[in-house]
Amino acid sequence: MTTTLDPRRDPLTPQFADWLAELGVQPDDSAEPTALVPAGDLLRVAALLKADGFMLLDSVGLDYSQYTEKKPARFCVLHNVFHPHDHRRLFLRVYVPDSVDGSGGELPTLYPVWKSANYLEREVYDLMGVVFSGHPDLRKVLTPDDLEGHPLRKDFPVGETPTLFRDGRFLDPATFRAGMNGQSAGLSGYKGGQRRGEMNEPLPPVMPEGGPK
Repeated sequence: MTTTLDPRRDPLTPQFADWLAELGVQPDDSAEPTALVPAGDLLRVAALLKADGFMLLDSVGLDYSQYTEKKPARFCVLHNVFHPHDHRRLFLRVYVPDSVDGSGGELPTLYPVWKSANYLEREVYDLMGVVFSGHPDLRKVLTPDDLEGHPLRKDFPVGETPTLFRDGRFLDPATFRAGMNGQSAGLSGYKGGQRRGEMNEPLPPVMPEGGPK
């Protein structure tokens, strides 16, 4: 069976911009083919994509409160849609309208279009706090019911419980974070040193000949 590829969905062809224009969306400056979709147009665009054969694979929430570049809103949701015939992918970036108290606004649920949005949006709600209006069962899916807040928000307090590894080493959270962001050489000096531009990082261990002993 031969599958006919639609050149409009190829981001490397001139027709791609025309296809986005037909959907009524604007291209987003991103490494992957991404369209900016206003919250009020999300259901309309999603219905057009489903009629064209696209399916919803994933939905993730983003918190731009500590981002270096100014964004239209603090939160956005990125919907990953995929066409199974020609393997084309399109990301829908939808900024969440800011609420008066800054806690995050609402977006329409994609459940009426793609039933797979059920658990995907519940995860975004649980971890990022984005509310999806019209969702049939919007409740937590990963964290305990008595956990206050949303763990993937930038202002969520990070715990300070040391982690014990099997070889007896402890990972101290504060030291680990300092190494990862380049504030110091970090716990081992390896990753932190790289981020600080130092060239004397220890080499990673080499597997002995014949496998582990």
